[in-house]
Amino acid sequence: MNGLDDATPPRPSPASAGEGELQTVFVDEFLAVVDKPAGLMVHDSALARGETDFAADRLREQFGKPIFLVHRLDRATSGCLLLAFDRETASALGKTLMARDVEKDYVAVCRGWPAEERFTIDHPLDGGPGKPLKKPATTAFERIAHCELEFPSAHFPTSRYALLRAHPLTGRFRQIRRHLKHVSHHLIGDTSHGDGRHNRAFRMLGIHRMLLHARRLAFDHPATGARIDVRAPFDAEFARAIALFGDTPDA
Repeated sequence: MNGLDDATPPRPSPASAGEGELQTVFVDEFLAVVDKPAGLMVHDSALARGETDFAADRLREQFGKPIFLVHRLDRATSGCLLLAFDRETASALGKTLMARDVEKDYVAVCRGWPAEERFTIDHPLDGGPGKPLKKPATTAFERIAHCELEFPSAHFPTSRYALLRAHPLTGRFRQIRRHLKHVSHHLIGDTSHGDGRHNRAFRMLGIHRMLLHARRLAFDHPATGARIDVRAPFDAEFARAIALFGDTPDA
């Protein structure tokens, strides 16, 4: 490619998927953004516990060629997953990520009402099991909406919840989930770092998944220079959770 002057900005592909395929949010000859469903592991790891179904394997078959994962999502997290079709593109995207030039927006539901509409959590985190060294970790949050539901909590007859937009500025292990726990605004549906009482309350509403969704990715295309700005849709359970907040700004 010759750069911006003669490059035609790529367009998002139609949002469709066959059986077993992941929904494509964007694709061209160099890279793709797909919508990973909650509950599907991205690749085999020590956390797989004998599982054999992985997003990486599905995507190799779906696109019919090698893929290179540019970043990861937790098993329980849904949404935008970025991959490349060649090592050069993957390397360029990796450098863009390291330079923090990729905008990553997540949507989450937490217990309680954060006091400020916008707040930042700057709290070092280790790298997960077997990686005890703590490194700087920063997440910026924005409170989109809040609600109060008829679930008893502690000494109160109701429970409060907030709909958040999260912008991780670093990429640590389970960063958003652990940062919310750090400030006692536990992520709903998180069975590792959340609050079981509130998780059970949402299961009574038919919401069984962890409420964290990689909503948006925005970055400069490494081959064409075009700005890619895409969103992954909410699944039915997440949409049901958002509806609890009534009329809300576009999440």
